[in-house]
Amino acid sequence: MIADLKPYPALKGSDDLRIGEIPEHWEIEPLCAIAKLKSVKNQYDRELLSVYLNLGVVPFASVKEKRTNVTSEDLSSYQAVDPGDFVLNNQQAWRGSVGVSMHKGIVSPAYLVLSLGPRISPRYANLLLRERSMVAQYLIASKGVGSIQRNLYWPHLKRIPIILPPFPEQAAIVRFLDHADRKIRRYIRAKQKLIKLLEEQKQAIIHRAVTRGLDPNVRLKASGVEWLGDVPEHWEVTRVKNEFFCLNRRRIPLSATERGAMTLRRYDYYGASGAIDKVAEYLFDDDLLLIAEDGANLVLRNLPLAIIARGKFWVNNHAHILKPKRGSLEYLAGVMECINYQPWISGAAQPKLTLDRLMSVTIAVAPPEEQEQIVKVQNEETGPLRAAIKQANREITLLREYRTRMIADLVTGKLDVREAASQLPDEVQGLPLIDELDEVNDPENDAVDDLDEAPEDSEP
Repeated sequence: MIADLKPYPALKGSDDLRIGEIPEHWEIEPLCAIAKLKSVKNQYDRELLSVYLNLGVVPFASVKEKRTNVTSEDLSSYQAVDPGDFVLNNQQAWRGSVGVSMHKGIVSPAYLVLSLGPRISPRYANLLLRERSMVAQYLIASKGVGSIQRNLYWPHLKRIPIILPPFPEQAAIVRFLDHADRKIRRYIRAKQKLIKLLEEQKQAIIHRAVTRGLDPNVRLKASGVEWLGDVPEHWEVTRVKNEFFCLNRRRIPLSATERGAMTLRRYDYYGASGAIDKVAEYLFDDDLLLIAEDGANLVLRNLPLAIIARGKFWVNNHAHILKPKRGSLEYLAGVMECINYQPWISGAAQPKLTLDRLMSVTIAVAPPEEQEQIVKVQNEETGPLRAAIKQANREITLLREYRTRMIADLVTGKLDVREAASQLPDEVQGLPLIDELDEVNDPENDAVDDLDEAPEDSEP
């Protein structure tokens, strides 16, 4: 896609060694030359907006996943945002929590809102100002002790250098990246559909094995539970509390800011949807089963609900922590994943599976020796499917890395896109470029966990 692009024919040096050479006809300006600080309040009739780490500025109501903060009931101090304004979370800008808004609304008083001048287009600005080298500038401009207390203020921010191509060239860069992103997004969606089909096949194999065993001619008995149905005659019908110890009292939540402050990131940090970050320390050194406690995935089942965590790791308060009293962890994980939890879930806006309800669920369990045989056979049958899923996920990761590198090369003037952009077909314009809400719930995307709506970052 960018293999045929050439470098600019004439370059010039810049006074900033971090920027290096840029095209001869491009300019470098301080941010204050193209942006002004804006603070308009008492706009109660506007919708609430959020700044996501990986998505930029989006409507608060458009994301249904659990937020890490509670929005204030008093919106009088919230700041007005208009389309084309540049919004930064002053405590999280150094991590990339910034974006140019395409929406009219209000944002937290903890944010900085800048109005952009006519020399930079909003869509190009959204690409440039969220590019990794720009995020590094926000880190340098932020002040404070460590990362937890690191804040960004306009007097420091306004001096950071901005690479500014001519306005027509900004449009060419946006046009090319818009076209490229549509192709990349189609590839990613195709891979995601493939993964979904493979996961369904894998889960069907596991479900059959952990609910009926390996013998198709086994004699069955009524479980006495409508949703569970008939089970092998020699299996025990019991409850979750009889098969597991609960270790919930040992879990500790860490806010996004606390995690971001850690210089060492060695151990997985688990939430309701699996590992969502890396942290410096660990709470557990064991092989355990994690069951989602809350979140839309309890109902939607887009991601696994029963997750095996091995070795050293940390768990927040959005996952129940279970340790088998007996039997195979892999087998019991399959049993727990196959349960329809709908009858035990409470809450409509925010689904929740309480510990008492989880431990009361009825399950059918094979004898320990049979469990091991079931795990062995199901692993053999699902092996090719798991390999294909891993490969597809790897390809999605590479596509996203390619997209990130392409943006960086174009907005920093490493490649000349003018001729290629002029030859592209006309496409629908005005849609969000590069990031859309359909990727919010992707397991590769940590944006949901890093939403900051209020001045203080806290975990519920």
